[in-house]
Amino acid sequence: MPPAELTAAPPIRRRGEARAGYVFLSPWLLGLFGVTVGPMLYSLYLSFTDYDLLQDPEWVGLENYVRMFADDPTYWNSVKATLLFAVTSVPLKLAVALGVALLLNRARRGVGLYRSLFYVPSLLGGSVAIAIVWQTLFGGAGAINGLLGLVGIGGKSWINDPSTALGTLVLLAAWQFGAPMVIFLAGLKQIPAEMFEAAALDGAGRFSTFWHVTLPLLSPVLFFNLVLETIAGFQGFTAAFVISGGQGGPADSTLLYTLYLYLRGFGDFQMGYASAMAWVFLVALGIVTALVFRSGSLWVHYADDGER
Repeated sequence: MPPAELTAAPPIRRRGEARAGYVFLSPWLLGLFGVTVGPMLYSLYLSFTDYDLLQDPEWVGLENYVRMFADDPTYWNSVKATLLFAVTSVPLKLAVALGVALLLNRARRGVGLYRSLFYVPSLLGGSVAIAIVWQTLFGGAGAINGLLGLVGIGGKSWINDPSTALGTLVLLAAWQFGAPMVIFLAGLKQIPAEMFEAAALDGAGRFSTFWHVTLPLLSPVLFFNLVLETIAGFQGFTAAFVISGGQGGPADSTLLYTLYLYLRGFGDFQMGYASAMAWVFLVALGIVTALVFRSGSLWVHYADDGER
């Protein structure tokens, strides 16, 4: 019979390994609870208070939420602008990204350079500099009106017109299609060439091949991009802040939800109200994401090993 100290060694070793694992995880755990979970829970508490950053929070119960849904028409303007921005920018961005990916998927001279150039706008991200350039392009004396003037079309200040201001933000978001384009390219590379050869032998044209072969096999990648871009679309802020001068104008046409939340929290020092807005936004974004996931069962096609 083995000595008792030998039988006890494995559990002791496992406990030591567990402690070592927690030691290595401790920086991440401290960050998780100190920077993410802790502030989130505190903001949940603040959402039920009247807090101006200068005095102690005062408990007001559901007053912030009632005010948000019943007594703040500007809030609903921001919801409308955000929904319109997300519903138009996300499909347009994905369509452009997929179209360019299909063009760059072909073997041709200099294709690597073109891929890099198309990806550059995404590297710039939501920078203030790009938003300022966009503001200049679509201003009254911008390059867009200069080009229109060459063909005899009178321009206007696109960013100062309520009917077109949000459209400039949509175009800016669609222009930064590099990230989903790269993901689409990776997905296209995984489609076996035999699938296209079989479609050609069956007499399928380009559109038919794309619709019945490329798109179904690319649907998991499309689903992945759709989830990421939907979340990003609802979180738009920098371009709306810069182009509208930080006010969401004209006529609240570019007052995206995150911008209005910022103005309430850090512009008017209504941090309790802003916290309530943040939690409603979190729940709404979770519902939208869940609906996207639920819809995936209807159109996402996962190829099994026999189809590869």
